[in-house]
Amino acid sequence: MKVLRDILYGVPLKQVVGSTELEVSSICFDSRKAEHGSLFIAVAGTVSNGHDFIETAISQGAIAIVCESLPGKLHNGLSYFLVDDSAKSLGIIAANYFEHPSSKLKLVGVTGTNGKTTVATLLFQLFRDLGFKCGLLSTVQNQINDLVIASTHTTPDPIALSALLNDMVDSGCDYCFMEVSSHAVAQQRISGLQFAGGVFTNLTHDHLDFHLTFDAYLNAKRGFFDGLESSSFALTNIDDKNGIIMLQNSRAHKKTYGLKNIADFKAKIIENHFSGLLLNIDGEEVWFKMVGSFNAYNLLAVYSTAMLLEQDHARVLISLSRLSGAEGRFDYTVSPSGIIGIVDYAHTPDAVQNVLQTIQDIRTGTEQVITVIGCGGDRDKSKRPVMAQVACDWSNKVILTSDNPRSESPEEIIHDMEAGVMPQNKKKAISIVDRKEAIRTACHLARPGDIILVAGKGHEKYQETAGVKHPFDDKQILNELLNLMS
Repeated sequence: MKVLRDILYGVPLKQVVGSTELEVSSICFDSRKAEHGSLFIAVAGTVSNGHDFIETAISQGAIAIVCESLPGKLHNGLSYFLVDDSAKSLGIIAANYFEHPSSKLKLVGVTGTNGKTTVATLLFQLFRDLGFKCGLLSTVQNQINDLVIASTHTTPDPIALSALLNDMVDSGCDYCFMEVSSHAVAQQRISGLQFAGGVFTNLTHDHLDFHLTFDAYLNAKRGFFDGLESSSFALTNIDDKNGIIMLQNSRAHKKTYGLKNIADFKAKIIENHFSGLLLNIDGEEVWFKMVGSFNAYNLLAVYSTAMLLEQDHARVLISLSRLSGAEGRFDYTVSPSGIIGIVDYAHTPDAVQNVLQTIQDIRTGTEQVITVIGCGGDRDKSKRPVMAQVACDWSNKVILTSDNPRSESPEEIIHDMEAGVMPQNKKKAISIVDRKEAIRTACHLARPGDIILVAGKGHEKYQETAGVKHPFDDKQILNELLNLMS
């Protein structure tokens, strides 16, 4: 049991009705999870408004309410706390409830459109290899040392987030590396957390279904750096045109990394093959298992972060050279007949171009590039034709197919994509709604030496159609079909 006055410490209260001395058994923002002795925080979400469920929470035993507007009926013996921003208050309350776990380890947040998962995962793998106990919060999975925990969101809700961080502290973790999504910043999910540092990868077209404008998306990313304390570091990709913007209002210790411009941490690509990258990082030539210029940036971001966390230069480079990154990120295999299959999570125009440009840089020029690509339903529709256009511009053949249609019609999503197929590319593009059939067709079209890219789902082991998730693993299906046809 915890006393309300301690849980509410640091929350700007406009009005208090009732006692702050009540003891509460739990905190929640979902009325269905309220129980006897709960503090319920009414948050106005994107789908529903928690204020509509205050009475439900009380009927299930909640004894205290945090809200932005007081309900018409106030119950005797219960406490009500009026605030300007329930979502921000929720983060502070969660941090207080779990006794500020983020201050008991070094928490590093990674944000940007592309590369978040790879950078966070590499940092986790690196610091584990260096001998530290670590936590990971990512799109693919959450992890506490060797314990893997399923991930449902890129950044968990504030209560789940503080609970996970608390578990990491209890497990003796020295560090936690987490992805920080733009949604999480806009929805105040990271409110109340103390970061040792923040890393910016890049910013391109994405999530405009939620943010509506690119400026709003940019400001959400920048909001993470604006919130860092002066004792933290803010590391940005100086080669990205929005990189320096991230640092404009930050109080943190500002550092940069890049391949092209003057930066605090520099790298140069010497060789780039399907087998890996040879990079010069701060004067040292090192061979890495990962592929492509986008991974050169990811590796440099990880190296730079490790240096800012005062790790040994040589040990970091040796360890990084052994790592292979996150599942479903340029995840490639070679079939017995010599066809190269690549699975990648690329689901934005820029990410698709990065992967295809990497393939173009490595290929000898005679092999075909066959791309299988779709777009998710209930997401930003404006990027659909752009993604199709990019795929066509950089591939010899393109198969437009389903990704995760969710509640939308797969045929309508593909129709939106087809609008981006320019007249000169009509002959190279076909549409196949069934994703497995699309992958099968790509395998039939491929000859020894050709390259098949299956883009969009990466690590995901499901396909969501009409609100139902069905088992579906791009990598497994691609490998099975390539082996069958060899």
